[in-house]
Amino acid sequence: MTVPPDRCDVAVVGGGIVGLSVARELTRRDPGASVVVIEREPRLAAHQTSHNSGVVHAGIYYRPGSLKAQLCVGGARELREYCGEHEIAYREVGKVIVALDDSELPALGALQERATANGVTGLERIGPERLRELEPAVRGVAALHSPATAIVDYPAVSRAYAADVEAAGGTIALGCAVELIDGEGREAVVHHSGGTTVADYAIVCAGAWAGRLAPPDPDTRFVHFRGAYKQLRPPRTDLVNGLVYPVPDPALPFLGMHFTRTVDGRMILGPTALAVGAPDAYRIGRVAPRDAAAALRWPGTWRMARRWWRTALRELSTAASGRTFLADARRYVPALERGDLVPAGAGVRAQPVARDGSLVDDFVLTVQGRALHVMSAPSPAATSSLPLGRLIVERARAALGLGGPASLTPPTTTQGG
Repeated sequence: MTVPPDRCDVAVVGGGIVGLSVARELTRRDPGASVVVIEREPRLAAHQTSHNSGVVHAGIYYRPGSLKAQLCVGGARELREYCGEHEIAYREVGKVIVALDDSELPALGALQERATANGVTGLERIGPERLRELEPAVRGVAALHSPATAIVDYPAVSRAYAADVEAAGGTIALGCAVELIDGEGREAVVHHSGGTTVADYAIVCAGAWAGRLAPPDPDTRFVHFRGAYKQLRPPRTDLVNGLVYPVPDPALPFLGMHFTRTVDGRMILGPTALAVGAPDAYRIGRVAPRDAAAALRWPGTWRMARRWWRTALRELSTAASGRTFLADARRYVPALERGDLVPAGAGVRAQPVARDGSLVDDFVLTVQGRALHVMSAPSPAATSSLPLGRLIVERARAALGLGGPASLTPPTTTQGG
């Protein structure tokens, strides 16, 4: 364990890609400030950052006007430039969002309109002939083709952000679990496994642990969802060239079964979406009593279950049965066979659920005294990490009277080291 200092100007809780982007922005904005990142694990980017599909999203899916929509398109552009400058693997492999039959065409058209409203460029509606040229093994009646959608090594991006922080004089403390944040006084007191750190203010980017550290919210609680992946065995990896996605249900913040090429050459399929009882439930039987109890006591959990029980049963079947998982994948790639798939790990996301059972589907920030909490930073948070880090810092400074009103306009250049 690295013990953080007793005192600093700003404490950033969480060493995932969002927390590190925030710390990087803090050190760039005020080079003389003492900035400390406190991470519970012995390594950076140990959870959501390294347990996702590694896709750099183009901005197609998100509700126009939402923070997701405002930050994704520019975030992808900035991330591409940053990776080029730091020699981080970044590949524009392209994506097709596939309509399986005519019933999905209206939703595909609505998705194209949403992408246009969000400023996505290069997106093209294609027919089955062009789809076969791009992805010969994929079946569908139409698709949206996003040639600039990319894949990246997000843990490598996180390490580069961390190097920027340390080069600017910031400190990163690993293996130090934060247990409580008291932001109600004139300073923020961060209680952790190494003692306490007192800061002028704290920014909390706890990812899947956000619900444990955030102030009580009478209207929202967290439910954790586990997404399991499978991967294709070589040489079947070449059945799909780039990224293949379904037409999503706009009422859900999950994108469904998709095929993703990774920067190390694998082809992964998934994820499923199954409610679980811990923020680190990479094994399906893992339960953290405090998190499970909090979710089960929340009325929104049961209202969500009543609304989406059919979807939940489908997801349970897909997660529990290799045969069902294969059948779902074969709707898009009929040539798949049972022996083609092997397990490929899982990820966990903390999903805010409102009292009425609706799923919160945007970045959510809240201020408690001298602490700003990032309550929700789901996909495309990694894609948007550079402008999202700026926005979080601006919101924190504005709330504390340290700067002007928060905006999406960068106060300084965000490129380079």
